[in-house]
Amino acid sequence: MFATYVVVTVLTSLVNGSAAIANLIGHDYPKSQADKMGVPRSWMRWLGTLLGLGALGLVAGFAVPLLGTAAAIGLVLYFLGALWVHLRAGDHQLGAWAVFFCLPVAALALHLSHHGAW
Repeated sequence: MFATYVVVTVLTSLVNGSAAIANLIGHDYPKSQADKMGVPRSWMRWLGTLLGLGALGLVAGFAVPLLGTAAAIGLVLYFLGALWVHLRAGDHQLGAWAVFFCLPVAALALHLSHHGAW
C-alpha cells in the first residue's frame, strides 16, 4: 500500500507540475483553453502558481503530512472549480478534467489512509 501511495502522489505531483509550467510559460494549450472557457488570460499565472504549489505540497507531504493533506485538498477544490468553469462554458468534454481531478482525489485518499486524518 505504501508503494501505491508514493507512486500516485508522485504521479499527481508530476502531472500538476507539468500543467503549472505550461500555464507559467504561456504555452498555447492553456491559453486556448482559457479563451474557450472565458477565463481571462491574466489569471494564467495565478492558476499555474496554484497548480505548482499543489504539486510541491504533495511532495512535501512525505516529510510534513499535514502539508500533503492540504495540498491534495487544494487540488481537489481547484479541479472542482475547473469543472464549474467547464460546465458554465457549455464544455462537456471532460476526459482530461476527469484525469486531473481523479489523481488528487486518489492521492488524498491514499495519503489519509497512510497518515490518518490529521
